[in-house]
Amino acid sequence: MVDLESEVPPLPPRYRFRDLLLGDQGWQNDDRVQIEFYMNENTFKERLKLFFIKNQRSSLRIRLFNFSLKLLSCLLYIIRVLLDDPTQGYAWSPIIWVNRSLPLWGLQVSVALISLFETMLLTYLSYKGNIWEQILRIPFLLEIINAVPFIITIFWPALRNLFIPVFLNCWLAKHALENMINDLHRAIQRTQSAMFNQVLILISTLLCLIFTCICGIQHLERAGNKLTLFDSLYFCIVTFSTVGFGDVTPKIWPSKLLVVIMICVALVVLPIQFEQLAYLWMERQKSGGNYSRHRAQTEKHVVLCVSSLKIDLLMDFLNEFYAHPRLQDYYVVILCPTEMDAQVRRVLQIPMWSQRVIYLQGSALKDQDLLRAKMDDAEACFILSSRCEVDRTAADHQTILRAWAVKDFAPNCPLYVQILKPENKFHIKFADHVVCEEEFKYAMLALNCICPATSTLITLLVHTSRGQEGQQSPEQWQKMYGRCSGNEVYHINLEESTFFAEYEGKSFTYASFHAHKKFGVCLIGVRREDNKNILLNPGPRYTMSSTDICFYINITKEENSAFKKQEENRKNNESKACYHGPSRLPVHSIIASMGTVAIDLQDTGCRSSSGPTLALPSEGSKGGRRPSIAPVLEVADSSSLQTCDLLSDQSEDEITPSDDETSAGSEYAKGYPPYSPYIGSSPTFCHLLHEKVPFCCLRLDKGCQHNYYEDAKAYGFKNKLIIVAAETAGNGLYNFIVPLRAYYRPKKELNPIVLLLDNPPDMHFLDAICWFPMVYYMVGSIDNLDDLLRCGVTFAANMVVVDKESTMSAEEDYMADAKTIVNVQTLFRLFSSLSIITELTHPANMRFMQFRAKDCYSLALSKLEKKEREKGSNLAFMFRLPFAAGRVFSISMLDTLLYQSFVKDYMISITRLLLGLDTTPGSGFLCSMKITEDDLWIRTYARLYQKLCSSSGDIPIGIYRTESQKLTTSESQISISVEEWEDTKDTKEQMKYRSNHRNSTSSDQSDHPLLRRKSMQWARRLSRKVPKHSGKTAEKISQQRMNLYRRSERQELAELVKNRMKHLGLSTAGYDEMNDHQNTLSYILINPSPDTRLELNDVVYLIRPDPLAYVPNTAPSRKNSFCNTVGQDTREETQL
Repeated sequence: MVDLESEVPPLPPRYRFRDLLLGDQGWQNDDRVQIEFYMNENTFKERLKLFFIKNQRSSLRIRLFNFSLKLLSCLLYIIRVLLDDPTQGYAWSPIIWVNRSLPLWGLQVSVALISLFETMLLTYLSYKGNIWEQILRIPFLLEIINAVPFIITIFWPALRNLFIPVFLNCWLAKHALENMINDLHRAIQRTQSAMFNQVLILISTLLCLIFTCICGIQHLERAGNKLTLFDSLYFCIVTFSTVGFGDVTPKIWPSKLLVVIMICVALVVLPIQFEQLAYLWMERQKSGGNYSRHRAQTEKHVVLCVSSLKIDLLMDFLNEFYAHPRLQDYYVVILCPTEMDAQVRRVLQIPMWSQRVIYLQGSALKDQDLLRAKMDDAEACFILSSRCEVDRTAADHQTILRAWAVKDFAPNCPLYVQILKPENKFHIKFADHVVCEEEFKYAMLALNCICPATSTLITLLVHTSRGQEGQQSPEQWQKMYGRCSGNEVYHINLEESTFFAEYEGKSFTYASFHAHKKFGVCLIGVRREDNKNILLNPGPRYTMSSTDICFYINITKEENSAFKKQEENRKNNESKACYHGPSRLPVHSIIASMGTVAIDLQDTGCRSSSGPTLALPSEGSKGGRRPSIAPVLEVADSSSLQTCDLLSDQSEDEITPSDDETSAGSEYAKGYPPYSPYIGSSPTFCHLLHEKVPFCCLRLDKGCQHNYYEDAKAYGFKNKLIIVAAETAGNGLYNFIVPLRAYYRPKKELNPIVLLLDNPPDMHFLDAICWFPMVYYMVGSIDNLDDLLRCGVTFAANMVVVDKESTMSAEEDYMADAKTIVNVQTLFRLFSSLSIITELTHPANMRFMQFRAKDCYSLALSKLEKKEREKGSNLAFMFRLPFAAGRVFSISMLDTLLYQSFVKDYMISITRLLLGLDTTPGSGFLCSMKITEDDLWIRTYARLYQKLCSSSGDIPIGIYRTESQKLTTSESQISISVEEWEDTKDTKEQMKYRSNHRNSTSSDQSDHPLLRRKSMQWARRLSRKVPKHSGKTAEKISQQRMNLYRRSERQELAELVKNRMKHLGLSTAGYDEMNDHQNTLSYILINPSPDTRLELNDVVYLIRPDPLAYVPNTAPSRKNSFCNTVGQDTREETQL
């Protein structure tokens, strides 16, 4: 048998286990070779080079020693001059020979030998092949001139008293000082040293010039005026300062020649040095310098990181950040990679900002720039994305890298990050606060379709205001709108609160109602001490605890409020009059002075339902409606909740459904969407299909094997459409669909959604939307009338126009919205009654929405906006009718949400809950209800508050009010009211409106401004008196021609649309109704006073409790019986 061990060769030593234990002791005879690397650095020359040149610290020591030698040689020269006697000698001999003592000569020779040896050694070490380049260097020549003669005197004693210009060593000292400073900065890694170096060079050059001139004049004048060093110093200072007294002058020609040479050198060298210094100073001003470590440790500052700083972004940040009193002592350090533009520079030179704002040009990806901004000592870091970039994904990538860099450099610095696209949000989950632009944008656009003006409501809540806007206006609606816009969200601990402390142990709805009745504050949510989740309106079963954090809406926070108790009789009289008098400002006086609000406390006792102040309708007149308002219970019990509307108000379609509704309802299921287009989306309980729709059926304008419909009309939708015009189907568009398909929306009120896209969507997006009912897409553009008609614009409830990414950047500021504005204006002219909701890039462009050049009322609003801007208002654009009505908004207005979260860390969470982006178990949702004629018996907002709290548990937070703009004079009104029959019709309608308006509103007609009254009189003269009393034939003919032209323009637009509809095979029925446009103005009243009168068609914003929070497991059929949300255009209203 063959021995196996003899056949198998042993493993190499490096693979054997015993070698790992024993090392190489047993393998001394192997064939391995030990290699030493970098042998070239072991030579003597390389070691010397490493010591004298390469090593930072040793090189710094050598240069410091060299600098000291040069200063010592200059000092020895001054000592020799002071000990010398210039009177000895004659003629030119004092210039050539000097008196030098033996000890002094020995010291100078020693210094010269050391200096020459060091110079020769450094020349040898830095030699690179060209010997003449080393020899002809000025420092080397000066060293030879100053050192070689002393060495010669060693071997030739007769030359020991020979004059040697040792004072020229000052230039060698200057050169050594520059090298020493460079090595010093390199050793301590100081980067911002260019300015310091240049100042040092300038000063040292000036000193060397003066010292050379002093020593040269003194020595040459040994053969002349016998000047001392002080006389030479005096002469040089007087000469270089261009004063020239003339009392000390050079006598011989060599000294005169030296003065000329030195002046010429000064005229050449010093301007160059000053120019370089000025250039570096300008560059330093651009880069911003440093924020000192001492200031960072003794003062508080925040850092703002942006890609490019625009004036609008800067002012929005500064105004919102410094609006809070406790932030007045903070400093803002701006870190931006681009140079500061002229507008920003002018603003930062204003004294109010120059002492608070520091601009640093640099990148957040460089640790040196983060160190300059003292990021590790900052209270917070705001990282904003550049939304004007064409490639928004690239902008997000830059933001992500900045956030990572800041987190790596300063892990303890709180991060406030703004991201554009939702799919990039999970990269920055570590940030303390994140605002995703597209998430908020699409969620607000969706809620605008069912809760009108949600975008305006959120914008007003997240802006800091004191409610002073519009108070000088003669318009009553502007006063109320401006006053209510000052309401914001605040928080306070219940046991420390005067507002809510007495409601400990009571239900949430009881506390909310009575706090509003007594103090005028609106309690909207709470947070348990042991839970970080905020609950909006947790409902009547929630019991208030002393440790709860209460979130409420008010003009100012409780800490800035003063309370005063009124006399009982006066209070009762005023409370009675408030229900019978006209609508006015709140009964409780709100005095916004020095940040303090004084609130008159009203009676909190429960009123009797049959009291004299509440004239309720009889039961017979209301067909069995309960005529009284139940009191709000302190603690909700099971018996009361069973009879409460919260559980018993089932929608009609679920109680007695028809056959069609039964078949339609069976097609829908409730659950979580099985597919999300991006990571980080909050799961929402929605209406879904049992089976996903094939992708071919999602295309609205093209038939497939499953259906043959090719336009929206053919589908026969029961509800009006919601059309979204966007450039691409981004992942953010998913957040538009989810709120409109949330589980608390009744099935019969679901509006079909049509996505009008410029580019076809990808498969991932279609996978996400194919589970939702009645969601379609169509490839087209709002520029094309055929695409608009084919997608069903003639019977659409809302048209949402999203700002296109490709147009967000423009060479001229504010021109990015040009295409969107013109397209929307075209839609407005073609379909005048269509509800168009538009997103703009710049808020300043809101004034162009639904633009009417000859509308006097719009011009008056423009003047009001300018006045508010001059007063320093952050919401100067709030009185623009499109914004007040919720028809237009800009996502940049939500930048303040991120800024406010620095002081109010709960604002982002509350906003996400209101918009439906987050769903917390037990937390309510935002919805709305419409006031009908059957609800006017409630009369006031306080009684409505009580009715909602006692019945359904809803919390009202505001009113969306629409009034007829009957005194507005516009182009369309003049053009359509010229003929006599239209004149009669308009007169009747106006009389009818006046009679109705007197009953429904309490605003005094005399409150309207003189401008509107005169414009109405002018319109009447133009449309009525001219045709009837034609004193001038030429004027009559001219007016008729103008009127005919205007009528033909409208008819031409109508004929154009109808012809295109006929060409596409669409029915023209319904288009004429779309042109029946009524001039109205709408505005929002956030948390109005309790005595505010309700008016017909008011839309009340509600925070409705979570329907699933109180549903027992044994009754699953009731899940959706009380989640009836009423939008602007729905017929089924919430019955009170």
